[in-house]
Amino acid sequence: MFNFDTQDFEVILSLITFFASTTLGILTFVKDPKSWTNRFFGILAFLVNAYIVVNFLSLHPPHNTPESQLFWIRIVMFVCSFIGPTLLLLVLSFPGRLFALKKKFFIPLFSLMVLSASASLSPFVFSSLEYPNGNPVPVPGPGIVIFLLDFVGLFITSFGVLIYKYRKAFDQEKARLLLFLLGVLFTFTFMGLFTVIAVVIFKTSSGVFLGPISFVILSSFVAFAIIKLRLFNIKIITTKVLISILWILFFSRIFIYESMQQFVIDVVLFLVVFVFGIGLSRSVEREVKQKEEATYMAESLEVANFQLQELDKQKTEFLSIASHQLRTPLSILKGYIELIKDGGYGKVTKDTIKILGNMDDSNEHLIKLVDDFLNISRIEQGRVKYNFADFDVTHMIDGVVFELDKRAQDKGLQLKWTEKNSHNIVGDEEKIRHVIFNFIDNAIKYTDDGNILVNIGLDAGGLKITVNDHGFGFDRVDEANFFQKFYRGENVKNTNVTGTGLGLFVCKKFIEAHGGKVWARSPGLGKGSEFGFWLPLKPPASVSGAV
Repeated sequence: MFNFDTQDFEVILSLITFFASTTLGILTFVKDPKSWTNRFFGILAFLVNAYIVVNFLSLHPPHNTPESQLFWIRIVMFVCSFIGPTLLLLVLSFPGRLFALKKKFFIPLFSLMVLSASASLSPFVFSSLEYPNGNPVPVPGPGIVIFLLDFVGLFITSFGVLIYKYRKAFDQEKARLLLFLLGVLFTFTFMGLFTVIAVVIFKTSSGVFLGPISFVILSSFVAFAIIKLRLFNIKIITTKVLISILWILFFSRIFIYESMQQFVIDVVLFLVVFVFGIGLSRSVEREVKQKEEATYMAESLEVANFQLQELDKQKTEFLSIASHQLRTPLSILKGYIELIKDGGYGKVTKDTIKILGNMDDSNEHLIKLVDDFLNISRIEQGRVKYNFADFDVTHMIDGVVFELDKRAQDKGLQLKWTEKNSHNIVGDEEKIRHVIFNFIDNAIKYTDDGNILVNIGLDAGGLKITVNDHGFGFDRVDEANFFQKFYRGENVKNTNVTGTGLGLFVCKKFIEAHGGKVWARSPGLGKGSEFGFWLPLKPPASVSGAV
């Protein structure tokens, strides 16, 4: 049967902590030897190893005499005098590679360290030993204040600097600082309880042998924060901290047992907890990684969307400026064509009149195109102004039909409109006229023979206006997309009928601004179509007078 006494346990514990501290120090230092953060951590790991050795010797001196034990206790204090300043330098440099400390800070820090180290080797810090309850307890002298300023004071200062950095940090740096904070907090609490408060206040040194564990935990936290490159959030950190604590607790139970049965149970429990901890840690990491990837993709999409919005905004502004610049010369050109046709510049032949007519048609097409671009830019910029007033829709349609009737007759089409009753609504007459003109104009362009019928009537508390033709017709795909920007039906792309796919988009926006709705219907290809819209007799209060 195995039976370890307390000293055996302390030997094993010291060896484990020494090996762990050495491994962490080497791994961190070789990661980036030129980094001051890594250099200071390497020094800290060396000091922790020295502390582990001399701490064991202070508990079990080679010469089992009070003088020998007091000597090694003073050596422990001497080593600890360098730990506080090194930790502060590590905190100040973390997580960067470069480091510069001003003289006004370096000189007091160096002076405090030298003074504390010198005092630690003299009776000024610990003058002698007492043996209450059989345990050696150092008797503190007046110099203990200097040591506490050096060790405890710099620990507290380091903690304060970490909190300040944590509040200023973002993302990955914040997560790494949190690890550092947890390590310092745990170590300071652990060391304070078992090596300072217990010795100075309660006059017992029974827990001093646990001191190395706290420093190794600090080293583990800091090393993990330095060398781990992937972003870790609080959930991962918390999980790993809890798992580490469980491992330490169950591992320590192995060396404290009363029977072989308990020893076997403790070993099995540790292995189960160890495997469970690894599985849980990996599971949490996978979950966080998936969330991070999803967050990264969402942020990338958000950035791309913002860039697209900016490009779209610039495009809209360009269209607005270009359209305004084109509108003026086209209007002037239209005026000159009319003057020439009317004989303002001399007699005009029939052939010239025909050419001027073609020029006028082309110019009108360009003016309409520019107007569409202007309307698009105004809609996208939210600058469309609506002047709502009561007007007679029947009278307005009379004017549109009269204007387009000749164009229909030139194609051999009959434009039918026979409504005589007045139908008044409240709306923007110019915008409604634009929609009706566009529907009838499209019907003429996309119909080769037959009739075009314009209807108006009351429907569902509003006014329904439709334009039916015997033209090209369209399928369900076109029906679902006609009112999208720049969309043109597949069946008209190979014809000689020109278009931009903007007109119906503008019409939809105008009608929706009145609280109405638009539609396009067709029995099928070659079977004609119906374009229509419905308007309330009065627009809702939310859109009335909208800009």
